Amino acid sequence: MKLTSPTLVASAALVTGCAGFSADGGLGPAQQAAQQHLGGKDVVWARSDAERDRVDARVAELLKAPLAADAAVQIALLNHRGLQASFHELGIGEAELVQASRLPNPGFSFGKFKAGEEREIERGFHFSLARIIAMPWLRDAARSRFEATQGAVALRVLEHGAAARKAWVQAVAAQEGVRYAQQVMRAAEASAELARRMQQVGNFSTLQRSREQAFYADAALGVARAEQAERAAREKLIRALGLWGTQTGFLLPERLPDLPAQAKDLPDVERTALAQRLDVQGARLAAQQSAAQLGLARTSRWTGDVELGIERNSSNEAPTQRGWELGFTLPIFDGGAVATQAEHVQRQALLRAEQTAIDARSEVREAYGAYRTAFDIARHHRDEIVPLRKRVLDENVLRYNGMLIGVFELLGDARLQIASVNAAIDAQRDFWLADADLDMALIGKPQMAPMAAPASSMSNDNGEAH
Repeated sequence: MKLTSPTLVASAALVTGCAGFSADGGLGPAQQAAQQHLGGKDVVWARSDAERDRVDARVAELLKAPLAADAAVQIALLNHRGLQASFHELGIGEAELVQASRLPNPGFSFGKFKAGEEREIERGFHFSLARIIAMPWLRDAARSRFEATQGAVALRVLEHGAAARKAWVQAVAAQEGVRYAQQVMRAAEASAELARRMQQVGNFSTLQRSREQAFYADAALGVARAEQAERAAREKLIRALGLWGTQTGFLLPERLPDLPAQAKDLPDVERTALAQRLDVQGARLAAQQSAAQLGLARTSRWTGDVELGIERNSSNEAPTQRGWELGFTLPIFDGGAVATQAEHVQRQALLRAEQTAIDARSEVREAYGAYRTAFDIARHHRDEIVPLRKRVLDENVLRYNGMLIGVFELLGDARLQIASVNAAIDAQRDFWLADADLDMALIGKPQMAPMAAPASSMSNDNGEAH
């Protein structure tokens, strides 16, 4: 399309205004989401060496103390290069929005012709009329795409924060697991050594000694597995935080946080999720965007390639010619394919929005159910199983001091008491993972971790399963 009408160009300029780039690059929604849903965490887009240096300094400061969960989440939001890379999607989307909000560049044509002694020069100056007419739709469509990108980036920030928190929980729990596995192995080692000595003096059979040695071998294998699980969990945390080099030498707390006094009570959890989940909002926005594109497609069917411009032709043998010309495409062979395609896109977006809402309801119910179950299990371990195992061990210590039971019975109960503490740690870990999944389910699509399988049975010195 071509145009030179000053009135139309001025009107378009007034409608579009002075489009420009924002100071934060469109990161505002992500920063607000982190403040609201991640406990006031900061999100920074390091777009210069100076900003990167400030981020590195803050990360170094956070790594000085044993790494708490909140500090781990903050480091992940500031330091992870993959998350920083996703912020450039905002820059791409904002550039598209700015481009769609500005007048198209004018065109200029020049021609020089010769016929015998006649010399003719043609000059043309034009704007894209179709582009100007479609500017409101193009601008709104670009704004919708940019807002969808902002929502997607905000959701990615929240997902990464939740993943970092879960990685921290797993790393701390794995560290605790190694400590208790080593305690079990030391108890088993003492029992195996005592059995060896008793067999040497003829007080123990080969079968009895073999049982104790087998338990010690299993305990040593458990330590090796626990240490590997700790290394894997720590490396997963390192990746989530984006650390490398000397940064990976950070310390972790010795134990997980205690259980809360009460579980969260969320009677209206589905409505809460639908009101604030970013993926639901994004699906609704996509449906609105497809409706706007449908309107643009129907309009462009009739305003496709209209060209309007003025020309000034001069010749050495004739007066200067001035005038205008209009050209347009007839929608004969492709009269509605684009509009039909846009209609399918809109229906597709509406159906996806409905399915996203259905999935959100189910996911938040599942996450809340897992959270309450994990809380009940962890509390049962803390209040029932661990105290009972300790009481049994204390009573057997008294019986051993009174020479009513032997040392192997006492060591067996000690192993079981340690194992119960280890199982309680696993249950506590599962609760904090479920807590992170529930928080994520209320604001976006969660990646829920499976609960740990029941601990394997252990055998006492008589070979009986406990």
